[in-house]
Amino acid sequence: MISKNDNNYNQIGFALEILRLLAEKPYSRDELGRQLTEFLAKHGKSEGDIDQKIVRTIKKLRECGFEIYSAPNRPYELSSSSFPVILSTEQRQSLALAAYFLSEIGFSTQASHILKIGKLMDKDWSQSIQTRFNPPIDYSAESVQKVISALEERFRRKRRYTIRYRNIEGDEQMFDCDCSELRLYNGVLYLFAWVPDSQFTVFKQSPNAEQNYTFRVDRIVSVGAPSMTPWRRQTFPTFEVRYRMIKQLRDYQPRRSTESVLRRDPDGKFVEIVATEDSIFWCRQRFLQYGANALVLEPDWLARQIMDELLNAYEEYVAEDTNVEVLKDR
Repeated sequence: MISKNDNNYNQIGFALEILRLLAEKPYSRDELGRQLTEFLAKHGKSEGDIDQKIVRTIKKLRECGFEIYSAPNRPYELSSSSFPVILSTEQRQSLALAAYFLSEIGFSTQASHILKIGKLMDKDWSQSIQTRFNPPIDYSAESVQKVISALEERFRRKRRYTIRYRNIEGDEQMFDCDCSELRLYNGVLYLFAWVPDSQFTVFKQSPNAEQNYTFRVDRIVSVGAPSMTPWRRQTFPTFEVRYRMIKQLRDYQPRRSTESVLRRDPDGKFVEIVATEDSIFWCRQRFLQYGANALVLEPDWLARQIMDELLNAYEEYVAEDTNVEVLKDR
């Protein structure tokens, strides 16, 4: 005979397992049934009429405040959870800080989710931290959220898809994207994608890092439906960079997992580092912000790109000053 405690465990465990599964991703009725049948068998419980158990349990979960969407020929999807979260004062303040940062860089919808999860109040907000973020767009705008949601769905499926992208001049172009993800850089949200059919010049063969593209999310006009072609890659092509940190950065300590120290000058004049990078654009931007405190040694083409950029900047300053000698003396 099954005791009352065993029966309660069965119901509670079954409900918690449904929430755990739906928190990972949407599940069709058949998929959810298979997962839950395995769960019951693992715990020595009878599956009985698994479909009826699912329907009854999800009804109870909805009555408890969990928003679970479903419709004919549509999967079960957990939209909102009312599961109680018990947090310490420090944890509440950390969540509030995260919500504050998200709100400041334009992700007000995501910030509101954090506030709802933690049931945060005014006393949880830090008064000692201020930001200076100026995002180019409100990423909570409906049109941008639609693009972000479509991209995230493509990432889950891991199938090739297309985007229509509008560049800074207003010209639109289609791109066929493979392995992709969203990245935040200097307060701007980008789609980072390997575009396997794109042209390249500095590398000799595909796949290569030159085919890794950065697309500003707010300039993506539309996202095409996923194709039947699986992603050819699960990671992005990379390249190695060897460089020296000098002058004010001569005592530089690597902060990123992709950086390794090759050697330090005995006289303390430089530290030589090798790093693995997947974005030429962001790698170049990083070295440009270091100015005269970094020197790229390899690859030659990257060193040339950075040198050309610095020379162009110098020429712009010279063009603005009629007395070149005065500029050199500054």
